[in-house]
Amino acid sequence: MDKEQLKKKIGQRIVELRSQKGWSQSDLARACNKDRQAMEKLENGKVNPTLFTLLEISKALETTLSELIDF
Repeated sequence: MDKEQLKKKIGQRIVELRSQKGWSQSDLARACNKDRQAMEKLENGKVNPTLFTLLEISKALETTLSELIDF
């Protein structure tokens, strides 16, 4: 798996977990103190998230970091 594929997989996983909660991108962005555009870029695999950003997202989604990257 290369870097681009990994970014897309992480983004898809975030969308999946966010959708399970019934949240919009805006809902998740607010929960993580990010803006919606940043969340959109992350979900579309356009940015390389830091480990801390992934941790913030996993906490907001009430899941573990390992479950967030389990794909």
